[in-house]
Amino acid sequence: MPLSTQPETGDDQYILVANLDNVRNLSNILKAIHFKDHATCFATKNGIKVTVENAKSMQANAFIQAGIFQEYTIKEDSVVFRINLTVLLDCLTIFGTNALPASSTALRMCYKGYGHPVTLFLEEGGVVTVCKIHTQEPEDTLDFDFCSTNVINKIILQSEGLREAFAELDMTSEVLQITMSPDKPYFRLSTFGDSGSAHLDYPKDSDLMEAFHCSQTQTNRYKLSLLKPSTKALALSCKVSIRTDNRGFLSLQYMIRNEDGQICFVEYYCCPDENIDEREP
Repeated sequence: MPLSTQPETGDDQYILVANLDNVRNLSNILKAIHFKDHATCFATKNGIKVTVENAKSMQANAFIQAGIFQEYTIKEDSVVFRINLTVLLDCLTIFGTNALPASSTALRMCYKGYGHPVTLFLEEGGVVTVCKIHTQEPEDTLDFDFCSTNVINKIILQSEGLREAFAELDMTSEVLQITMSPDKPYFRLSTFGDSGSAHLDYPKDSDLMEAFHCSQTQTNRYKLSLLKPSTKALALSCKVSIRTDNRGFLSLQYMIRNEDGQICFVEYYCCPDENIDEREP
């Protein structure tokens, strides 16, 4: 009997219960931000946000809306805990990752509260596995203070265009330079690697461009080592929103459609490596 249809036994003891008929709808999203072992989970009535950070310079957030789950119950305004993301993904894929949709793994995730483990009940083909993962004291996460009122430039691209770009970029470069402008070159990606400088331009009327809102010319550099993990989300996504604010901070928001056709979002924030005052020719 699927976990989502089993009688609720002892659920009163949990402050968070979430059911999924297909665990891959969760594991695939979490893989898109899995570049460090630990993550901080924030649960509210709207769903769960999972945050991973690196070097105080980059942050990734996966947003799993409550509507993605077949059942989602939370008894407090907010629930926060830190968890080993590597272990969580190992548990979520305990039945393997290549199962056919007809034999998808069902998940029931339960959490009693501070100091307690997260308990996972995974069922496939009548076999139920129970995993308990210790939680840790949540750490303060970075506040990039990235608000829409300070956004200078924003474009929305079909992801295939950016995937092709990352495949062509010179990864021996330490930085990726991004130019966004209301005038030519409009949107330019530049690298400075062993084989010299390389530029890739996107006209604002490109078939790949879904929206173009640039108010002033900005050129900023970002460490490629910080941006590389975001290619995991890029590989899964269908669209990507690229925004920069008045400080040159970068937001990459990926729209990902899961196996059931539902939409989730993964967002990466990255601070600039250095500011470029002069425009590249």
